[in-house]
Parts: sequence; C-alpha cells; structure tokens
Amino acid sequence: MTGKFASASARRLLLFVSLMVTIQWLPQAHAQSAPANQAPAAAPATPAATTQQPAATPNAQQSGTEEVSIDEQPGAHRKKVHDYKNWTFDIGAGAHVDSGSTKTWVRGGGVGGTFGVARNANKYLGLRVDLLYDDLPLRQSTLALAQASSATTYALTVMAGPVINIPVTHLYSGYVVFGPGYVRRAGTLHGDTALPGSPCTPFWTWWEGTCPALSLPLNGSFTSTGQNEFAYNIGAGVARKMPSGVEVFAEYRLIHGSANGTTTDMRPVSVGVRW
Repeated sequence: MTGKFASASARRLLLFVSLMVTIQWLPQAHAQSAPANQAPAAAPATPAATTQQPAATPNAQQSGTEEVSIDEQPGAHRKKVHDYKNWTFDIGAGAHVDSGSTKTWVRGGGVGGTFGVARNANKYLGLRVDLLYDDLPLRQSTLALAQASSATTYALTVMAGPVINIPVTHLYSGYVVFGPGYVRRAGTLHGDTALPGSPCTPFWTWWEGTCPALSLPLNGSFTSTGQNEFAYNIGAGVARKMPSGVEVFAEYRLIHGSANGTTTDMRPVSVGVRW
C-alpha cells in the first residue's frame, strides 16, 4: 500500500510541475510570435509645432487684409494715370498766305515766327497763349500807289484760348485752337514822295486806319503807321512725337483783326517743335 501511495503522490507532483511550466511558457511564446502576425505599431506622432506653419503676425494679417480690400473691392479708389504734361511749350517758324482784304495790299510769303505756352487740364483740354510775328510785305502795285521805293510792314499778335488735343496714336496727334486776340500792325514807307494834303486813296485809308480829313496829314506823319486791332483766330495742327519725346508740329491759323473800319487778315502756316 505504501508503494502505491508513493507512486500516486509522485505522479501528482510531476503533473503539477508540468502544469506550472506550461503556464509560464505560454505567455512568452505568444509574445515572441506577435510581431510576425501583427502590423508594427505606428510611430509616435511628432509634435504639432514641427508640422504646422508659424502663425502669421498681426501686422502681416492686417497688411494682407488691406491688399485685398484695395485690389478686390469694386469701389476701391485707384490713382489716376497722369498721361499728359502739365505745361507744354512750342516754337515755330513759317510764312503766311495772303487772304481777305489785306491781300489787296500785301503779298503772300512773308516770313513769321510763333511762340506758345499751354497749361493742360488733362490730355484733351488746355489753355494756350501764343505770340506771333508776321512780316507783311507790300505788293509792288501798292508801293506804286504809296509813291514809295520800299516798305517795312509787320504785325504782332497775341492770342489766348482753349486748345483741344486729339490723340490719334501713341505717335500722332492733332489739335484745334481758337479764341480772341490783339493785333498790333505797324509799318514804315521808305523813299516816299507823296505830298502832304494829297487826297486819301483806299490804300492810305488801310495804311493809316483812318483818313478823317480825306487827305494826307500835312505834317507828313503818314509815312509811318501803327494801329491796334481786336482780333479772333482759329487754327489746327498735327504733331508727331519723336523718340526723344519732343513733338514736331505743322499748324495753320486764320487771324482776323479790325479797327476803325479797316482789317488785317493773316493766314500763317508754321512748323516747329513742342515739348
């Protein structure tokens, strides 16, 4: 009996030891086989500060807001483009063609010069002031009536008025001028042999501007003349811009002055430059 009991006790002890070993071995075997059957754990996330862009400063945000408000708002104020000169100047020379009653006594072809300045309100409209000099050579038939060998006759004209600019292309443009003016016509007869007190003729009336006594002044002052006339003018021109920015122009004017029933008519044609 004792031997059977000892054998049974030994078997129970061996079974108990085997059970304990199995219990301890199973978790280790499971842990070793897990990497092969499962996906590796995700890498730890990096701090948010390393993946995000730095926050915009208040000044930068404010600047961006202002740009949007200026560029994208329909009613935003935009600065106008200043595509014209505030002041323009011109100088030119040319000759006049005879016209009106003046051509009865004055031949065409007298030389002349012009200088002008304009204050522009915009690219289309400005105010222009011009000073013109025109030589008025008397005809040979006129010198015969005056009984003179030669004469010096000229007119100085000051004009002011609007100028209307007409852009055509970036190189070519036109313009129109008009307005009131003032004409000072003067002259001197050389070698004159007319006698004082002689009857006035239409030439002397035009030359003197008046002949109140219907005869030439007895003091002989009729050899020189100078009279002032109110005038008006209208003209037009074309201009071409050169690479330097200076414009070359050609201009035609109609000038009519009158005083005491006599007139002075001029049609100057000028070419020059303006800047």
